[in-house]
Amino acid sequence: MASLEELISAARGEIEVDLLLEGAKVVNVLSGEIYRSDVVIHSGRIVGFDCESAKNVMDLDGQILSPGFVDAHVHLESSMVTPAQYAKAVVPKGTTTVVADPHEIGNVLGKAGVQYILDASENIPLNVRVMAPSCVPATHLETSGASLGLEEIARLMEDDRVLGLAEMMNYPGVIFRDPVVLKKIILGQKKVVDGHAPGLSGRDLAAYISAGIGSDHECTTLKEAEEKLRMGMQIMMREGSAAKNLKDLIPLVSPQNCSRFCFVSDDRHPSDILREGHIDHMIRMAVEMGLDPITAFQIATINPAQYFGMRDVGAIAPGKRADMVILNDPAEVSVLGVIKDGRLVAKDGQMIEAVRDPVAPEHARNTMNVGDISPLSPHPSLSLKIKAESSRARVIGVVPEQIVTRALIREVKAKRGLVVSDTERDVLKMVVIERHKGSGNVGLGLVEGFGLECGAIATSVAHDSHNLVMVGADDSDMIVAGKYVTKMGGGLAVARRGKVMASLALPIAGLLSDKSMDEVAEKIDEVTSTAQDLGCRLKDPFMTLSFLCLPVIPELKLTDKGLVDVNKFDFVDLFIKDE
Repeated sequence: MASLEELISAARGEIEVDLLLEGAKVVNVLSGEIYRSDVVIHSGRIVGFDCESAKNVMDLDGQILSPGFVDAHVHLESSMVTPAQYAKAVVPKGTTTVVADPHEIGNVLGKAGVQYILDASENIPLNVRVMAPSCVPATHLETSGASLGLEEIARLMEDDRVLGLAEMMNYPGVIFRDPVVLKKIILGQKKVVDGHAPGLSGRDLAAYISAGIGSDHECTTLKEAEEKLRMGMQIMMREGSAAKNLKDLIPLVSPQNCSRFCFVSDDRHPSDILREGHIDHMIRMAVEMGLDPITAFQIATINPAQYFGMRDVGAIAPGKRADMVILNDPAEVSVLGVIKDGRLVAKDGQMIEAVRDPVAPEHARNTMNVGDISPLSPHPSLSLKIKAESSRARVIGVVPEQIVTRALIREVKAKRGLVVSDTERDVLKMVVIERHKGSGNVGLGLVEGFGLECGAIATSVAHDSHNLVMVGADDSDMIVAGKYVTKMGGGLAVARRGKVMASLALPIAGLLSDKSMDEVAEKIDEVTSTAQDLGCRLKDPFMTLSFLCLPVIPELKLTDKGLVDVNKFDFVDLFIKDE
């Protein structure tokens, strides 16, 4: 970047600038206008709107020029690719800045995992800003691979690319004043503290916000978002792969309150990014629902920039990074090109500039520490057998396209005193095996809503501790799928009749592939369609399965330590005792 003196000279027209964008229709998210204007760029920064001389001129001839889009809350790990491969996919769609919460890889590798994300994203054409994970491990109800304590969080806060404390999922720890939780929040208050409080309301919500927590991305209803908005929270409207809330929340946005909203993807699978889009997709959805296009652009750009204090992005104005999106129409949001730091890096949906993808360090690989889960395992606790202690049991009820679940009570099917999957009533066995420390912890449960008629699926992507999780109609197929995931160093697998039918390897922390997003998406499509061939009714069975282990999202979840009633924030028995 040029010196301050040089930038001022460029703005005053005293020196030749690097680039003149000529004849664009600029989306001014600061004034709320779209008007014809030139834009002047020097040393990667916007320095004004007219110049005496430019080394290069780009004629935009009335095309729309918007600030680069910002994803205000994303777990890059959910894309299952490295930061460089992620950039190659989302930058051509107009996203130039993301605020990442790397607590997925943090739960596997601790501070080293967060540092990997920072290092791997340092020299790519995407501004990756990071929030220090607040809940690693997320709770005491599961076993993670690492922890992030006060000392590690304090060190992360010293990094300029770390914007604050990531989503505080442990809302009971906040409202009941857990000393360690409060010390983490105090560390984050120097910057920004993000929230995560599904369903929290009334005095408890007021107490949570009083701790200095500024946002929430877990609103699923208009009523919930309205209460949180009125109490001062930034409402992050999510359109992920498993949780889709944008349509429910957009009606709350008005000219009077629109500055209080952001778009977030949170967890979005490769196929959805490649087929539907990223933040561009959310802008289109919002406009189709009747939102004013300029308001939609403000939500996608200046709002998150101002909330997080990112003074260098979010608008087309002097001093800002020259991160811009070239569009054909403000409503269609069809991206023609992307300018990053004053360079045209993408055109017609493709990167035109090479992106370097560094090799992941050795410590980020070989993270699957699981014992022998065969029927003859010497570790007795690795058994998948469930002794039928009653005729009725608590069952996790899947809610399609949501990460919340229902707490159901169902009759169980048993043979010779052991519970078996009941494919006729769609009550299947679910197993979670601890995979970080080789402890032999096994959580056993039942789930309704997958629809598998035979076979099994398994994955090492299981929020937030990312243990090995399996669901299936047959124990032997669950074992085959689980063993294959372990052998790959992590990933996804579908098994039937003792054979693996489809798989995706995720060798980096058991979460990420070193392949391109196109290749990963192709594999995800393959494992998904294979699971659906076995009867699965879910659009994205692996994304759904990955959230069934998350004990901070109501109502009923399963971890390696057992069945969790999230509303009680405690373990519950699988069986309902017969009277």
